[in-house]
Amino acid sequence: MGKDSISTDGAYLVIRDGQKWSDVFRLVPGRTVTIGRADTNKIVIREDKASRLHAEIFFTDEKWMVRDLGSRNGTLVGGETLQGDRRLEPGDVVHIASTELRFVDNLTNAYDAKGRSRNAAIANEALDETAQVEQDSKTDGGNYQVSEPQTITHRRQRPKILTESSDEELDEADLPPAGLAAKKICRLAFELANVRSLKKIADVALERLIKETGTDSGAVLLVPRNRRTTADPRRLEVLATYSKIRPEYQRVSKFLAETALRNGEAVLARDVQNDSALGLRDAEGKIYATSVICAPIRLAKRSIGLVHLYSTTEKVLDPDDLEFTLAVAETIGVALKTTYREQKLVDDLSKTKNQISLLRDQLGVDSEIIGNSPAMFRVHQQISKAAPSRATVLVRGESGVGKELVARSVHLNSDRKSGPFICINCAALSETLLESELFGHEKGAFTGATERKAGKYEAADKGTLMLDEIGEMSPSIQAKFLRVLEGHPFERVGGTREIRVNVRVIAATNRDLEESVRQGTFRKDLFFRLHVVQIDVPPLRERPEDVLDLAEYFLEKFKMETGRRIDGFSRQAIEQLKKYSWPGNVRELKNVVERAVVLASGSTIELDEVILTKLPATEQHAPTPAFEAAPFQLASLEEVEARHIEATLATTGWNKSQAAKALGIERSTLDRKIKKFGLTR
Repeated sequence: MGKDSISTDGAYLVIRDGQKWSDVFRLVPGRTVTIGRADTNKIVIREDKASRLHAEIFFTDEKWMVRDLGSRNGTLVGGETLQGDRRLEPGDVVHIASTELRFVDNLTNAYDAKGRSRNAAIANEALDETAQVEQDSKTDGGNYQVSEPQTITHRRQRPKILTESSDEELDEADLPPAGLAAKKICRLAFELANVRSLKKIADVALERLIKETGTDSGAVLLVPRNRRTTADPRRLEVLATYSKIRPEYQRVSKFLAETALRNGEAVLARDVQNDSALGLRDAEGKIYATSVICAPIRLAKRSIGLVHLYSTTEKVLDPDDLEFTLAVAETIGVALKTTYREQKLVDDLSKTKNQISLLRDQLGVDSEIIGNSPAMFRVHQQISKAAPSRATVLVRGESGVGKELVARSVHLNSDRKSGPFICINCAALSETLLESELFGHEKGAFTGATERKAGKYEAADKGTLMLDEIGEMSPSIQAKFLRVLEGHPFERVGGTREIRVNVRVIAATNRDLEESVRQGTFRKDLFFRLHVVQIDVPPLRERPEDVLDLAEYFLEKFKMETGRRIDGFSRQAIEQLKKYSWPGNVRELKNVVERAVVLASGSTIELDEVILTKLPATEQHAPTPAFEAAPFQLASLEEVEARHIEATLATTGWNKSQAAKALGIERSTLDRKIKKFGLTR
């Protein structure tokens, strides 16, 4: 049906959004049209000044009416604010926010109210679409918008453009030449993206070229990577060749190679029988090529190779073949760039691993310990000497210096590194629980033992067991543990079966074990059994060179955990960190940095955000109450008691059970005194 014969009887809203006509809406009697910002409206206006339910247009008594629905900014008709219901006449303009809705009974009358020229484009488009809309409306009485409907398509298969099918030739027959070439290049690029070797890239690209151009011979040649540029065909590296006929592929001429590699130009030559610079000669010296293409392969604006095709049959290569070959050559360049980059990354990673391995070999230790001070270097040397042996190791140092890291480093550099590394804190458990944790228990051995449990000693078989705070172990457990250390089997708590394991023991303590032996709280024979190899970990105040490295390490760690953007420490904050005595050692430094990251208000941690305690440093292995280390000053007995309890808690890392034992009071008494004096960690 022609455009002039389409019936346009009816009513329409021609919608103008800003400076352009945007849509045509057909009005159907019996269907109310709501207008507003909400998606549930028939006509949606995406403007803040439009209310969610702004106005409505409805048909009654053979006429179309408009009504404002209590909108915030009102509705205008003909420049006047709408009050109540109003009849719409052809040509009336309804204003809602900055949107105009022109009411017409014929689309050809959709002109501007101010007398500007009609918008022929939207009227013609609407007329074309209205014929089908009217027919659909008569069928089901629907209210249709005269615009192309939305369509959502779901697919799970690979894209058709990347998948060959039996109907390929039929599908490609409908494509223009440029679209067909683009499809083939896209498919080739996808294939090359999944290839990792240079030869495979060349093979795939040449196979595609031979198939699409119909030629019978060709090659992909590269300049050797150790030579920046060469145009000598004899020195080019042949990645792939192909030839359907005899003789086999003949190398590109020097003229074509120079044109592609030195000038970066692609060449198509036809009817070359009389041109020795372009043609190819057989054994008798006769030129037999009818046409030839040579295209450069570029990498970062430099020609690194070329694609060479020639035909010896009636097939004559044309400009379209040249364009396709040039596009393939560019695609090869991108694939080579990706491959070279991956190879470089692999090489760099391998070099880095070798360097790390070399440094570790030179140091003789695999370690997670941060620090390059002479004191820590001595620790690394001790670890490197102790790790290869099977001797028991005793790690000594103040609380918070990183004794567990030292023990882990010994494990990682021993022949047991593939086995488990298990750590147990002897001060954190009561005597009964410690025995169960160490040796395990059978079901029903004691109240709460609902099932059999293997102990830490058994779990560490063929690995390393670290006993932290070994000085807190009770005498009865010391006796049982000594027997196990001497190679005897053990039994689970409540069990009768003997268990033998192969475990290396590393003990750690911050106490003066010699003094404990003299006082009778630690067995002398166990001390000598543990004290085979000793590693002393220096406190942080004895290695100030490591403070900043540790602070930067913890800063990066907590930045990643919290997502905060902090550039570093201010100069004043750094000076404060360096001159502080760090009685809590690395553990205290870690907590200070974590607190600073949480409290930081800017991009730099300032001095007032580095919150430090006023506790003095203690001598290693011989904790001294804080009030004794400080100059004498008058104080009440209650103040002295508070400071003494606070110092003891700090020394034990706020382990209340250990502190109560050191103070000689019950745990509940310690809790009351902490509350009484208002002590905080």
